[in-house]
Amino acid sequence: MTTTRPVTSRQHHPSTNTTNSSSFRGCCCYLFLLLSSLTLLIVAVILLVFLAVKPRKPQFDLQQVGFQYMGISPVITTQSNTAAAVSLIIHMVFVATNNNKVGIKYDEFRFTVMYRGIPLGRGTVPGFYQAAHNVRLLDTSIVVDRVNLIQAKAADLLDGASVNDRVPLRVVGDVGARIQISSLTLPRVQVI
Repeated sequence: MTTTRPVTSRQHHPSTNTTNSSSFRGCCCYLFLLLSSLTLLIVAVILLVFLAVKPRKPQFDLQQVGFQYMGISPVITTQSNTAAAVSLIIHMVFVATNNNKVGIKYDEFRFTVMYRGIPLGRGTVPGFYQAAHNVRLLDTSIVVDRVNLIQAKAADLLDGASVNDRVPLRVVGDVGARIQISSLTLPRVQVI
């Protein structure tokens, strides 16, 4: 007699680790494709807005400088050079021109006024928003209180201001501006 054994089929059941690993890879791949698509969409929208707006650098210029008060007093020094203390009030008018199709938000502008390499004083123009296609005048005054200059430079400064109506001043500063579209403010652009 022959005995027959029942044949048992062995079915291979994948382990749970392999199933989890496959679904994790699929999820990561899907997430990567989703993030890549969103990134490309955002870049395309920004590029379209940039091309439609065509932003140009705004102009920020010093239009007028005037002295409201000038005074000079001698300073006693121990060196052989004689010096003078100069006191001034310098009135300055800046003009900001925005020829863009969008508004511009200016940061606070801090600057130094120099005469022949010597800093006379520091000033600030507060930050402001400027609408599209707009020109704005900004007034500021700087009080220079008893800045020591060599006697010859002090006399040249006073003569230039009172007699020649010309004084070679240098204004050093950094004007920062940002393009503003609705409530979205783009990165900073240096104006001067």
